[in-house]
Amino acid sequence: MRWTVPNILTTLRLLAAPGVAVMFLYFERPYADWCALILFLGAAITDWFDGYLARAWRQETKIGTMLDPIADKAMVVIALMVIVGYSSMSPWLVLPATFILFREVFVSGLREFLGDTAGTLKVTKLAKWKTTAQMVAIAVLFAQGIFEHYLGMAVWGMDQAMFEAVLAGEVEDLGHIRFHMAGMNWSGNLGLALLWVAAALTLVTGWDYFRKALPHLKEEI
Repeated sequence: MRWTVPNILTTLRLLAAPGVAVMFLYFERPYADWCALILFLGAAITDWFDGYLARAWRQETKIGTMLDPIADKAMVVIALMVIVGYSSMSPWLVLPATFILFREVFVSGLREFLGDTAGTLKVTKLAKWKTTAQMVAIAVLFAQGIFEHYLGMAVWGMDQAMFEAVLAGEVEDLGHIRFHMAGMNWSGNLGLALLWVAAALTLVTGWDYFRKALPHLKEEI
């Protein structure tokens, strides 16, 4: 393996993928959410930089071409697993996550089966948009978890009447409850919307890859 800068960035992104889940083993929330968000954003940024630098510096390698989509899939799959695991298991979240995970497994299986002819399943521009939508959606959903836990810390020990009085503006909002609630609602809704967009792009690109692979799946008579 040639240890070029793009390959090093790709490898770091691959190693960061399990780190997103590990954060929740060693840190309490919302600090685990913060660490996971920062780690995920750093990995997402390197996803753009490693490809750009490889092309600009003419350092594209076979190992980099192989590791790049694996790192992307690992980041998305592990992050979605964490988000769904710590969520209320809402079908509005579970369904798009399921579509995305199914597509990633399906396309990976196609590539493995095709072997040397897997070049027919080259990454398309629409697939890159899909990856971008997934990354942004996951980052926003991590942010929602942060707002949610700061809200929980702000209302700890507060009764319903006091909570409603703070929301109505009748009592001074010392814990920034309204801010945390607005952030939680906006990021939650935006994250879900983006995740559904990503799921739709996932299904479209998955079908496109399957259509391209069909000629290689026909039985010889």
